Amino acid sequence: MEVLLFFTGMIVAFVGTLAGSGGLIGMPMMLLLGIPVHTSIATAKFSNIFSSSSSFVYLLKDRKVTFRECLPIIPLAAAGGMIGSYLSDQINPSVLEWMAFFFLLFALLLSLLKGIKPAGKKEVYTLPVGKLFLISAYDGLFGPGQATLIMYTHLMHGLTYLKTVALTRFQTFVSCLGAFIMYFINGHVDWVTAIPFALGALVGAQLSVRLAAKVSIKQAGKLLNIITFILIIQVGLRLFL
Repeated sequence: MEVLLFFTGMIVAFVGTLAGSGGLIGMPMMLLLGIPVHTSIATAKFSNIFSSSSSFVYLLKDRKVTFRECLPIIPLAAAGGMIGSYLSDQINPSVLEWMAFFFLLFALLLSLLKGIKPAGKKEVYTLPVGKLFLISAYDGLFGPGQATLIMYTHLMHGLTYLKTVALTRFQTFVSCLGAFIMYFINGHVDWVTAIPFALGALVGAQLSVRLAAKVSIKQAGKLLNIITFILIIQVGLRLFL
């Protein structure tokens, strides 16, 4: 199972960095492997800490974004992630698994209906604090689809694609760190699951940022939708049958 978790983590980080919503692949896969839903979420948060920070550092060094531009994101992402994870721990695991199914379905439909569009050309940018806080809270509560939502938000406000990727990676790192602390305190972390998944995610993230300028975002989005659709059907059959 560790090998499968490694390659799943790699695919999740690779697709997630390029198009967002990599968790739409990882979460159904972990549930199908019989990993408890809270542990699955904690594992996803742990892997995202490493994959998102490593890809962000690469883009920061490549001057796609400045750290000053990222500073306002820290408090809203940290608070959102911790609040979301607190709420998650108040929900019965069986209820949360049903919620997971519908969250996954909603995120897939959002991806199919909207798609990821090219950035606009506006030079003036105002940080959409409220939207980003709510997305971070959702990230702490569950997570899949949150990166796509962040990317939509930044792109619709006129940021370039690579700067959007950088800010999305940074916000994901902060919100996942805040959420993981809460999941760890509440005893939902299984290191046997978390470590191979995180190692795979680290590899996938490094591959993706090096290919970001060459890979078609449309192609990455299509691949994500196909894989996610298949996995959602599998998770749905397991719940309904």
